Amino acid sequence: MEHAKSGPSSWPELADLVPVPQDDGPSPVVPIAYRDDFHEVMDYFRALYFAGERSPRALRLTAEAIELNPGNYTVWHFRRLILEALDSDLLEEMDFVEKIAECNPKNYQIWHHKRWLAEKLGPGVASKEHEFTMKILAIDAKNYHAWSHRQWVLQALGGWESELQYCNRLLEEDVFNNSAWNQRYLVITRSPLLGGLTAMRDSEVDYTIESIVANPHNESPWRYLKGLYKGKNNLLVADERISDVCVKVLKNDWSCVFALSLLLDLLRLGLQPSDELKATLEPTRNSDPEMADADLTTVVCSILQKCDPLRVNYWSWYKTALSSDVS
Repeated sequence: MEHAKSGPSSWPELADLVPVPQDDGPSPVVPIAYRDDFHEVMDYFRALYFAGERSPRALRLTAEAIELNPGNYTVWHFRRLILEALDSDLLEEMDFVEKIAECNPKNYQIWHHKRWLAEKLGPGVASKEHEFTMKILAIDAKNYHAWSHRQWVLQALGGWESELQYCNRLLEEDVFNNSAWNQRYLVITRSPLLGGLTAMRDSEVDYTIESIVANPHNESPWRYLKGLYKGKNNLLVADERISDVCVKVLKNDWSCVFALSLLLDLLRLGLQPSDELKATLEPTRNSDPEMADADLTTVVCSILQKCDPLRVNYWSWYKTALSSDVS
């Protein structure tokens, strides 16, 4: 910052200004021990804020206040009023806020300000915004603010053309990146270029099953797979690839919670178990005398009680509900 080494009391353009100290009342119980430089900047800021002055010097002072506390929403709000009043160059402002965001990538006020700027600048900045969020996500792939902003930019300003490829790259780098799976679902369901979920379902099922087989204990693709049939349970049950991948995984690991859970859903929805599925679960059924005469749905639920201790109470309730349905 231009004035970072000298406080506003030494700025010639503020010589006529009387700083306004913070009013903590006559007897503050626990006054905050602000640093002297923070006190000084905020006292001068209050003077301009209370006067409603929207000037170049006010804009410069908000930059100082933001540098000291990037989370001060009042300062950001006042800065927006000043930018509008001065008809400032918003591209320059975007550069300013990006420098702040790089050091404070999880600050709500910064991302709100960035969206405000992007709304003002329009579709022409979509590509630049996507580049910036990619930069932030390369540092922290789970940054909620960056993902939220990226999704907003896509839907408000565009830039869908390479988004599916971006999701592919992120999942190649880390197939456990649940944020990338979430983004992929947004793309296939909302992109105006891909034809929607109906057009994409078949190829996405193949993509997801391949990921499941490679990493069966990765919860994200299992949830993604169910999402591909949201509101279409009849198609979920009818697609043999879904039950087949459950069987394939369970043959190698009978305790895979995600395969068992999906299989349970399929059976509850009316799946007629294949001979291969019955054979896959038969050893487990035979190992427990209590399951000898149980239907396959109850068998799967009993297995889940054993191999998913974190949710044992849920599966116990589920099993009771199954008995109630039968009776």
